[in-house]
Amino acid sequence: MLDSTPILVGASQFTDRQANPELAHSPMSVAAEAAKAALADTGIGHKLAAEIDTLAVIRIFSDSYKKPRVATSFGRAENPPRAVARKIGANPTNAIYSNAGGNTPQKLINEMAQRIVSGDVSVALLAGSEAIRTAQLALRSNVELNWHEEDAGSQEDRGIGEPLASAHEIAHGLIAPIHAYPLFENAIRKDKGRSVEEHMLAMGELFSPFTDVAADNPFSFYGTRRSATELASVTKENRFICFPYPKFMNSRDAVNQGAAVVMTSVGKAKQLGIDPCKWVFLHGCSEAKEKLLVSDRVNLHSSPAIAANSQQAFEMAGKTLEDIDLIDIYSCFPSAVEVACDALGLSYTDPRGLTLTGGLPFFGGPGNNYSMHAIATAIPLLRADPQQYALITANGGRLSKHATGIYSATPLRGEWQSESNAKIQAQINAMPSPGFIEAPSGAAKVETYTVCFDKANPVSGIVIGRLVETDQRFIANTASDEQTLRKMMQDDFLTSSGTVVSGGGMNTFTAT
Repeated sequence: MLDSTPILVGASQFTDRQANPELAHSPMSVAAEAAKAALADTGIGHKLAAEIDTLAVIRIFSDSYKKPRVATSFGRAENPPRAVARKIGANPTNAIYSNAGGNTPQKLINEMAQRIVSGDVSVALLAGSEAIRTAQLALRSNVELNWHEEDAGSQEDRGIGEPLASAHEIAHGLIAPIHAYPLFENAIRKDKGRSVEEHMLAMGELFSPFTDVAADNPFSFYGTRRSATELASVTKENRFICFPYPKFMNSRDAVNQGAAVVMTSVGKAKQLGIDPCKWVFLHGCSEAKEKLLVSDRVNLHSSPAIAANSQQAFEMAGKTLEDIDLIDIYSCFPSAVEVACDALGLSYTDPRGLTLTGGLPFFGGPGNNYSMHAIATAIPLLRADPQQYALITANGGRLSKHATGIYSATPLRGEWQSESNAKIQAQINAMPSPGFIEAPSGAAKVETYTVCFDKANPVSGIVIGRLVETDQRFIANTASDEQTLRKMMQDDFLTSSGTVVSGGGMNTFTAT
């Protein structure tokens, strides 16, 4: 084991349950609380703060869209990494505000590991948080908060990142993850040949064990045990968001949660006196992207990028799926879990379980930072049994961007070296996709679809279909009357044929 080997030496989480918004933490304060706890977890405490030369903050949701997702008058931290640094007594040389995406925590760990090996980084602290629940409570109660923070110093603001939807997709309602993942889910249902009723129950059976884990997790925000039938049953409490997902099957981001990890090298850890029992090693890692637009995907029920990048991570670690003891699959919606399991060759009922935290709908979905919680949950488990290995998968966007980490407290042998993902990315980019047409006309069939709801009723239908004559893919809307939308939720709609017409940049599909 070389002194340059990167290691994780601290990790922690923080959940703010304060019901009074005036007493609750701001987003950067939530991140700072998690960061303080992560520093304490190293065993050498606050004195490590002065050693931090790189501090990265995961981009919060309200900064992840062109228009603020939770628009408030509360203000914001203008320099998030410097705001967290000030709160923990650090003054890093490098202050990074990450891109958006649930893949970002693992992606940053991969990056920092490489920079530690190269000598560019000595001690890194990565932190993220959300305080969306507090913002919602304040808005409902007409409480004014002051979350504005100005901090001097450099900031490497990496911006939102690549656009994940085209103007044409957005015009037809394919705007956010809540619209995209149901399209994947119905494509999965079609691929598996299930009826609506059969598939609803299967999703409930997939997620019911997640609720058990969440119920036992002290950091969970929605830790209630629920049966498969309860998850699959549409009720006033568990209303549809976008078919086929009732509320309980959606990532729930109205949380106040933060998590952080501390990274350094073996040599620096020795110098600082960090006990080797705290060291956790990144044995394997990789990243890959799908074709970013949903319209361009090879198909809508699988993920070549998860398959390719996870395989590269396993090869780097010298391990296979059978060697893994602890698993956390990114779980914003059932389709994210199903697609990842299929890509990994992992059974939906694997006895090792598919989540360490309880998952985004039940543990909570703290914006782009969820996977930091999964990693922070794994670290003490790995320290307790150094022979164990953990697999963490992270997913950003609309099954768009993926990162994988394989961790263990078992020391790494030889030199730590990650593989370039350029080759696997080129292979994914070269995979043939169906031709896409923006102005389709003629006989058509359904590839997948969803029905979007307001608080109580269906309001719009989105169809991704194929022209019968050319097999070109298109996106369209349906008529918005309730009779049409209710009929779409019957199990035969996936086999529907019809016609599509285009006008004014908008397409309309009518089943026959």
